[in-house]
Amino acid sequence: MTTSDAQKEIQKVDSATIETPLKPMEHNRGPFAQAWWFVRRYPVIPIVVLVILVITAIIGPSVAPYERDVGIIGDRHLPVLQRSKCIQTDQWNPPYAKADWIDINGDGEITGRDQPFKCDMPRYGLWTEGYHFLGADHVGRDVFSRVLHGARISMQVVLVSLLIGSLIGVSLGMLAGYYGGVLDELITRFVDIWYAMPFLMVALIVTLIFGRGLTVLLFVLALIAWTSFVRVVRAEVMVLKSLDYVAAARVNGASDFRILFRHLLPGILNTAIVVGTLNTSGLILAESVLSFVGAGIQPPTPAWGVMTTEGRDYLTIAAHQVLVPSTAIFMVVISLNFLGDWLRDRLDPRLRQID
Repeated sequence: MTTSDAQKEIQKVDSATIETPLKPMEHNRGPFAQAWWFVRRYPVIPIVVLVILVITAIIGPSVAPYERDVGIIGDRHLPVLQRSKCIQTDQWNPPYAKADWIDINGDGEITGRDQPFKCDMPRYGLWTEGYHFLGADHVGRDVFSRVLHGARISMQVVLVSLLIGSLIGVSLGMLAGYYGGVLDELITRFVDIWYAMPFLMVALIVTLIFGRGLTVLLFVLALIAWTSFVRVVRAEVMVLKSLDYVAAARVNGASDFRILFRHLLPGILNTAIVVGTLNTSGLILAESVLSFVGAGIQPPTPAWGVMTTEGRDYLTIAAHQVLVPSTAIFMVVISLNFLGDWLRDRLDPRLRQID
């Protein structure tokens, strides 16, 4: 083979390689391997958990099988997937005609020594009659129904406090980063002092002064939420204000208010979203801790922290009363942390990974 023939063969191989590019690696995987790669690459499971949480918070109380604060003492500490002990009978009518009775003696017969009690029946026909899917608590209330109600209450508290805290934190961070000088020093030192104060002590002092309730809890959680935004937003604004487009806006006569909210705010929104996502899990834990020590939402309101507090005295005989709300808290917190980490990697160009 001559040199010219060898060059022609090399050109053919090169042209064939160019015309038939290599397929990406993920297309060469099997369907199960590709699905596993997708689940690992994207926060599928955290998003599914959070979507279930949102749907539960919206429609959960409306479809809960039982009333949230009503139960029968006969179902006290009823295990998971157990039928109610309530017996419907029309025996021993006087003085209650066709009443619902509890066989207190356990002899299988309804006599005058037994006590009439209202049976805890499901609210809707779609639920199996008499069954408690996640058991009953220490006063016979359905744990599953209270978890559904608690999802809405916990999310309302966290979202309102996060909104208030983010507005305060982003505003102070932008002012400190843009103006600098004495204002920056005052805001930064105040944040340092606030970080040094123990959260639980501050919450208990506020509770002792203003009392316990939902409004006080929102105020306390807002005090926790705002500090995490200030430093991050301040650092981002200090970088963005030195860029050319900000200088051009200033030369064209734009006011400080317009520069802050028209030119700088869009540049820090990605960072604020990530901080807010990561901060939400901390607020859920803070609400649970405050309810656990008695400084948050008060019983019988079924917040997840309250449910955990009520069940801690019965952990050895009815562990499900603590494990069910604790598992809900764990799943939501870990999902928010994973989602926040993924958003930080995707939205920050310096941390963005190669697909």
